[in-house]
Amino acid sequence: MAAERTPPKFDPSSIKISKEEGLMLYEDMVLGRLFEDKCAEMYYRGKMFGFVHLYNGQEAVSTGVIRALRRDEDYVSSTYRDHVHALSAGVPAREVMAELYGKETGCSKGRGGSMHMFSAQHNLLGGYAFIAEGIPVATGAAYQTKYRREALNDSSADQVTTCFFGDGASNNGQFFECLNMSALWKLPIIYVVENNKWAIGMAHDRATSQPEIYKKASVFNMEGYEVDGMDVLAVRAVAQKAIARARAGEGPTLIEALTYRFRGHSLADPDELRSAAEKEFWIAKDPIKKLARDLESMGLATAQELKAIDDKVQAIVNEAVEFAENSPEPDASELRRYVFAED
Repeated sequence: MAAERTPPKFDPSSIKISKEEGLMLYEDMVLGRLFEDKCAEMYYRGKMFGFVHLYNGQEAVSTGVIRALRRDEDYVSSTYRDHVHALSAGVPAREVMAELYGKETGCSKGRGGSMHMFSAQHNLLGGYAFIAEGIPVATGAAYQTKYRREALNDSSADQVTTCFFGDGASNNGQFFECLNMSALWKLPIIYVVENNKWAIGMAHDRATSQPEIYKKASVFNMEGYEVDGMDVLAVRAVAQKAIARARAGEGPTLIEALTYRFRGHSLADPDELRSAAEKEFWIAKDPIKKLARDLESMGLATAQELKAIDDKVQAIVNEAVEFAENSPEPDASELRRYVFAED
């Protein structure tokens, strides 16, 4: 196993967080985990098809960043590992599950599936199957916010865009072009690198001349931060700082969250490339268990309260499956609908 990078130390007692906020973060992370576990079960039972990429282990990044935004106002751009980003953005679990089943009641009307979650209602700009494909889309969303505010004098245009992508995307040309433009124009955007150490089957350290991705921000005179992506409170603290900067017109931020996916690249991946020792090292850092310990140590939650949330979320996930299985298939007569915008 390659030497692990040590993320910046973060003392949870150094921040002020209410009981309500702590339980909200815990519930959001548990929803992501249990939802993905159910997806794996349903996939292997032949209920959903195609490529399905799960998010297990990375929940602290989605929750830490997206739940610091203003729901239904700020924008979220995802990747092909997008189910949990959609849930954190407020898309109901039943609509996400129905989309995975390819049903008409899905958030993309069954047309997108696992890798293309989209919800205009929740300002979810989409999941993207191609590496780095969402970066220019998110940059464009941030540009329209700035244009509306400065060119059209729309004082309500203070939305922040968050753009998620993996470590592999940081070697892509679109990454450099878009960061350059957003820094030049001081766009209200946060680029979030979910560095889970593996770009499909290629170890991150073998694929880049500068493994510390957050340092690339300096090239564009941009703020760049490295954070422990297995600690939701640490991620949230950095995200809040970046969001405040963006909303104040101070420009973009690049956040590199050091995290790890507990499952293979997709449910079709036997996951034989990663060593058992590496996986065990990271599984011991489970972000949900860490938050539970932190909440209990800060006196914000008891084990019984957290168990009640677990049970509540499991019921939501079970209902989402029932909803998806009982939902109708898209009608064949509407095969070409949604190809173009409707009046």
